Amino acid sequence: MKAQPAAILVLLLLGACGERAPEQNGLGSTTPPYVRPEADQTLLGETVSPVRIGEFGPSFAACTARGTTRNRVGSEPVPVRAAPFEQAQQIDSLEQDAQFFICSRSHDQRWFGIVYDEGGRAGERCGVSSPVPSRRSYRGPCAAGWVPSGRIRQISGVVEHRPPAPPPND
Repeated sequence: MKAQPAAILVLLLLGACGERAPEQNGLGSTTPPYVRPEADQTLLGETVSPVRIGEFGPSFAACTARGTTRNRVGSEPVPVRAAPFEQAQQIDSLEQDAQFFICSRSHDQRWFGIVYDEGGRAGERCGVSSPVPSRRSYRGPCAAGWVPSGRIRQISGVVEHRPPAPPPND
């Protein structure tokens, strides 16, 4: 039993032998500085974040607002991206006066998840002006993507479409 603590002590003493690490500019650390690699742009460009509908539950329209592109003289078309950040792949673009449904927002409020019909219109064919039973990703038939909120102007809410009321009986 006594030999075991003695062996540990010998190993500790042998481990302490060796050359002293050189000091770097008086900092005292021999650990090289951490250099963060640049983000892999190819992976960011491949990211897809589906637009979600039904964010407010089954009592509200699947997309609760409509928007249009801001009209600025000489401005370029608004890019529609596959995910809510600049490095995401551009999947489409919207010209001035295009209209669409605003269905969701990014956490930082800098991006709107939109749904739009052909030619940049907020069409009934998209099926987002009525409630949906639960939150989910939008799967068509219209196009969907993310646009920068600073280039968008909200123009109205989306009125739920109900069948017309029957005429009153006189």
